[in-house]
Amino acid sequence: MATFKELGVRKDIVKGLAELGISEPTEIQEKAIPFLLSKGTDFIGQAQTGTGKTAAFGVPLLHQIRSDKPYVQGLILTPTRELGQQIAKQLFKYTKYTDKIFTEAVYGGELIDRQIAALKRKTHIIVATPGRLLELMRMKVVNLDHVRTIILDEADEMLSIGFKKELDEILKQLSDQRNVWLFSATMPEGIRKIIKKYLNPDAHQISLKGQGVVNDKIKHQYVAVEASLKLPTLLSFLQSVSGQRGIIFCKTKAAVRTLEKQLRSRNVAVDAIHGDLLQKERDKVMRSFKNERSDWLVATDLSARGIDVQNLAFVVHYQLPDQLDYYTHRSGRTARGGREGLSLCIIEPSELQKLKSIGSELKIHFKKITA
Repeated sequence: MATFKELGVRKDIVKGLAELGISEPTEIQEKAIPFLLSKGTDFIGQAQTGTGKTAAFGVPLLHQIRSDKPYVQGLILTPTRELGQQIAKQLFKYTKYTDKIFTEAVYGGELIDRQIAALKRKTHIIVATPGRLLELMRMKVVNLDHVRTIILDEADEMLSIGFKKELDEILKQLSDQRNVWLFSATMPEGIRKIIKKYLNPDAHQISLKGQGVVNDKIKHQYVAVEASLKLPTLLSFLQSVSGQRGIIFCKTKAAVRTLEKQLRSRNVAVDAIHGDLLQKERDKVMRSFKNERSDWLVATDLSARGIDVQNLAFVVHYQLPDQLDYYTHRSGRTARGGREGLSLCIIEPSELQKLKSIGSELKIHFKKITA
């Protein structure tokens, strides 16, 4: 395996990475970084969540930035504020030993005046959710004339959340004569249309699919019980993983609220996150979870988008997702950074065929366990 130095990464950035414990490149980094450093043309990277995509695009982007120039030179679009904040923090840490490179994260749910004021300071890279960036562009308070690289991170999630119109409008205005680097765990039809419309036909493409788009460090298990036994089965599992951290997924806001109440009534300390929470409530829940004041989080698929919490040992599918991509994103919350993880499905016997279809499509094997 090559080192970051051998990939062409500057010494000052290598030093910053090493201080974060990032000493050996992951597969996506090893394949993407040399190409993006040397050519930097349109690029498509397919890799599951947790494989090190931030450094894969962040390090080459930092190499492009001229820190002596006061204008915005790079743009990163993300599906959620949490992911945007995480990327901005990581870029800041990567540049600890470089000349000052300033990154600003902008997103909905925050006072736009505050973000406009922040952007008036020297800013080299903007990390943004599509909706908020479009607001700022329409208000003509951001100057993106000098942007030469646009990065779409977790592009499939941006589409599933409903940012297609915003992405189209942004890319129509910005993609001409600019390089687009697109990273996505899955390649649904909507992503293929974006690639065809906005990227060059000869865009360089790499895929880490291997056996499937799901991280091969994840063990996939299921237990089939009647509906009345699902909660006792979950309680038994949580008792067996006491001290380990994880996320429990439901399909709807109502199901999350119900499960949270059921667990709390049995003295199980959990937090819950769903679309009905105010932003300040969501932030409070996420701070608690990230700071390890709570080990378990009950969440809907959309509310969990962009959550990047290290050392999650497991995810539980208390309800199977309706969309195949959702299984990929759910399970990708565990086994991050080369670690192993567990994805457990608690299903009813009538859902066995659906589970088999998921396994067949994603090329993964589900091991049956007993309750």
